[in-house]
Amino acid sequence: MKLNLLILLMVLVQAVGALFFIGDIAMSVLGIPRQPIDWQTREMLEIGAAVALLIGLVLSGALLMQSQRRLGRAEAQLQRASAAFMDLLEQNFCTWGLTPAERDVAFFVLKGFSTQEIAGFRKTSEGTVKAQTNAIYRKAGVSGRGQLMSLFIDDLIADSPPCSEKDKD
Repeated sequence: MKLNLLILLMVLVQAVGALFFIGDIAMSVLGIPRQPIDWQTREMLEIGAAVALLIGLVLSGALLMQSQRRLGRAEAQLQRASAAFMDLLEQNFCTWGLTPAERDVAFFVLKGFSTQEIAGFRKTSEGTVKAQTNAIYRKAGVSGRGQLMSLFIDDLIADSPPCSEKDKD
């Protein structure tokens, strides 16, 4: 809510300042008659419009800095989640007693690659990949790809802390 208000204020302030200058120039170029105003009032209007644009610039900078901080926090959270997922993979692969080849295949399966794609990556036959995936499923105690992925999702969800109000921004 606070961020949306800041954005709205920034746009409004910049629009008012820009409209003053653009409107003044357009009226002069198009020869549209206007009521003359005394120079002091005109100077105050120009100063006000310039200040409005300057305030918009400051607000834009503040918004950009806030966005950069959020991006940094999101990247750090993603890095922690990625590390946690890799730790979970290694832990489960070790617990299940997967061979190095089965670990590779399991990783590709979890990434969503097809048997044909995995065979291509590993330069083996599809039959070999199918045999390895069946061994992985048996060792993990699951019946297929969906259940294998579900094991990891369930573990990650169980380990994730509830989000705070600060995280919802």
